[in-house]
Amino acid sequence: MNTSSDTTTDDSDRFAWLEDPKRDFPYYRGQPVGLTGWQWLLVMAAVCAGFLAVALPIAWPGGMAGSFVPAILLFAIPLAALALVAGTSWRALFRKVSGREITWMVLFALLNIVVTMSIGAAVTTLVEVKANAAIGSITGLDMAGRVLFLVKIALQLLGEEVITVLPFLALLALFTQRFGASRRLAIVGAWLLSALLFGLAHMPTYGWNLVQCILIIGSARLVLTLPWIMTKNLWVSTGAHVLNDWLLMAMGLLGAMLASQT
Repeated sequence: MNTSSDTTTDDSDRFAWLEDPKRDFPYYRGQPVGLTGWQWLLVMAAVCAGFLAVALPIAWPGGMAGSFVPAILLFAIPLAALALVAGTSWRALFRKVSGREITWMVLFALLNIVVTMSIGAAVTTLVEVKANAAIGSITGLDMAGRVLFLVKIALQLLGEEVITVLPFLALLALFTQRFGASRRLAIVGAWLLSALLFGLAHMPTYGWNLVQCILIIGSARLVLTLPWIMTKNLWVSTGAHVLNDWLLMAMGLLGAMLASQT
């Protein structure tokens, strides 16, 4: 089965300044395969199941090793459902990473830090915000624990990309096939709504602070989805997301170390 989603798209319906002209999104136009409404519903149910594996207060056994279980289930359950309905074409989400795409990972990670810090500074003047406990928890670990923690975070962030991109593609298919929207309008709609869903999914993490989750987390998601829209390569948005969070954790760790020396 052909897993390529590279098709010719009308340039007038493409964001030429943003998108790779040789690549298109998978599934929504039947390339490399098309999905029915029921198949999309199954995939979305699996996205919810993967999210619940992380969100529910389940006592996974095995200490640090056990904490890897929900991080893996977050991406494994949705990808398994996608493989069930799309066969080997589930791999259309992933491509080989070029040197240029590594550069995009770094640039978007840095851009996201600037954007979220700027928006966060503005939001904190209006409402109280809650810090991400994961950033602070790394300070209490030894070196081996920190390495394992960073690996676990990387796996979980891969899952966060999966549960963002699959709804994005489902919305893209819905808007173009059911509602007859243009490709560009459908992309914008899927971009905004998937970011909103991503922000709302973080409400348990941030004390159910709706303003923080929509404005700060949602804005971060808008930035991190752009490399996916550009490259149609989930590894690129995942790499940007991982670098973003690792840099924030490194900054938090450095701040804690400096504070302990004063």
